[in-house]
Amino acid sequence: MIWEIAKFKGQLGFSGRILGLDWGEKRIGAALSDTTWLIASAYAVYEKGEFWRALPRLIEKEEVGAIIIGSPLTMAGRQENAAAQAAAFAEKIDAAYYELPIAFWDERLSSQATERHLIEDADLSRAKRAQVRDKLAAAYILQGALDYLKIES
Repeated sequence: MIWEIAKFKGQLGFSGRILGLDWGEKRIGAALSDTTWLIASAYAVYEKGEFWRALPRLIEKEEVGAIIIGSPLTMAGRQENAAAQAAAFAEKIDAAYYELPIAFWDERLSSQATERHLIEDADLSRAKRAQVRDKLAAAYILQGALDYLKIES
């Protein structure tokens, strides 16, 4: 079921991990929380078709019990086409894994923040940045949600 983030924590009756996803038109970045829901770590980048084949194994192997999906709002906080596509993506996951609580987290500026970090701090080439950007954006999104959930407890 897809929940508002404020009600999401009440649905977390498990000790597993939370999967964070950065949805994109070409690739999907994935990150995982630790079992205490304090720390998000970049996990993988999947091409769209590959993601749907990998998701069942990922959920089982990593004991995923909930999912946070980045919602690409405009800078004014409105949902437009990309947010509608992310919502359709979430609904497809929900249809396959109804038992897993799903929530959205505002991902505004997540890609820019990770790109800036990769350029300024890691000094990676454009090609190397492309290989890790999406999973780092997923970790950025997930960490924001984890911090919010910690504060709200």
